[in-house]
Amino acid sequence: MRRPLGILGCCPLLLLLLLLLQPGARSVPHRLRRQPLGSGFSGSHGAADSACKNRPLDLVFIIDSSRSVRPEEFEKVKVFLSKMIDTLDVGERTTRVAVMNYASTVKVEFPLRTHFDKASMKEAISHIQPLSAGTMTGLAIQTAMDEVFTEEMGTRPASFNIPKVVIVVTDGRPQDQVQDVAASARAAGIEIYAVGVDRADMQSLRVMASEPLDEHVFYVETYGVIEKLTSKFRETFCAANTCALGTHDCEQVCVSNGGSYLCDCFEGYTLNPDKRTCSVVDVCAPGKHECDQICVSNNGSYVCECYEGYTLNPDKKTCSAMDLCASGRHDCAQVCRRTDGSYSCDCFEGFTLNPDKKTCSAADMCAPGRHDCEQVCVRDDLFYTCDCYQGYTLNPDKKTCSRASTSSLVTTEEACKCEAIAALQDSVTSRLQALSTKLDEVSEKLQAYQERQQVV
Repeated sequence: MRRPLGILGCCPLLLLLLLLLQPGARSVPHRLRRQPLGSGFSGSHGAADSACKNRPLDLVFIIDSSRSVRPEEFEKVKVFLSKMIDTLDVGERTTRVAVMNYASTVKVEFPLRTHFDKASMKEAISHIQPLSAGTMTGLAIQTAMDEVFTEEMGTRPASFNIPKVVIVVTDGRPQDQVQDVAASARAAGIEIYAVGVDRADMQSLRVMASEPLDEHVFYVETYGVIEKLTSKFRETFCAANTCALGTHDCEQVCVSNGGSYLCDCFEGYTLNPDKRTCSVVDVCAPGKHECDQICVSNNGSYVCECYEGYTLNPDKKTCSAMDLCASGRHDCAQVCRRTDGSYSCDCFEGFTLNPDKKTCSAADMCAPGRHDCEQVCVRDDLFYTCDCYQGYTLNPDKKTCSRASTSSLVTTEEACKCEAIAALQDSVTSRLQALSTKLDEVSEKLQAYQERQQVV
């Protein structure tokens, strides 16, 4: 079943052609969309082309020549390319053009460095032959990045600020993974326009094209329509366009708006209040990210990180507390106690934590406040036992003491011994006192003698 041409037929592709010739503009003047396809200019404009200058491009056409494209249709694609060449300001210092042909394989028909005049380009296009197998669109875009958009193959250095543009023309569904490849190309600064013809899959076109999609994705019902588009293209292409002429003051992106323009910014930037300059978007501002703990800005995007003591979960957004008491993660000598995002050291019973808060020493169990003995604490390695003063006995609770009775403490024999000892102590004391007195008398006499000797 064929799709109606209507708005999604000729006009979108006409918009595409304008955008390719004016890459500085992202919108298309409204009058272009109201023009009918029927009458207008012829496909060739001869010397009048030089009066219409487009902004320089590094432009690559990627054309589908798979089995679904019939020979006569492929010839119409070649006519379309030739007419496009006629409308471009082709040259080594203006617009450079490359053409790639693909099916299940990819062939670079000529790179950007080969032809700098329209005649040689169109001659090369006329000799292109279809490959007639498969539709490896992703492979074709990847080949454009690897083998065509290089300085060796004619792409101008990034410092020249020459837009890199790709236009893909296809009538089928890609047989490989085009989404990731197209995303990589866009991230590398390549602007992609996707043109679908007849049986083309619209979803695939949307996946590969640049944003905004309504300006980069187009569909035409037949290849015959492509041949007629250039007759209406030139009328709009030669209209004054501030963005294309480079007379605007936008810092990053100029958006054509009828006879005027608006400024816009690249992805990751936001337009400043002056409506001209751009500032980097703070992607880590509250509410703009999904990080659980720490957001780190990373070249227009962001990555999530965690506080010390936490580890990033596989979802790359949330954080979980690390087990800092796991073997090898802490420096506690005996016991590691986990706290919220950290840890503290402790000791086994009978040990006390040293001032370094890591190592332990055996505790003095008999220190005040550490035991429950009533009178005497006797330390025994890591433990202790209780004892009593002389004249007291330890109670059955092994903690408290009671005064011992005299009868139970001293027998008659022991009492006699005590009396004898006491009498001996008294005798010794008396003798010592007498001896001390005599020593004092001798000392006095000696001192008197010494004094007399000094007089003599």
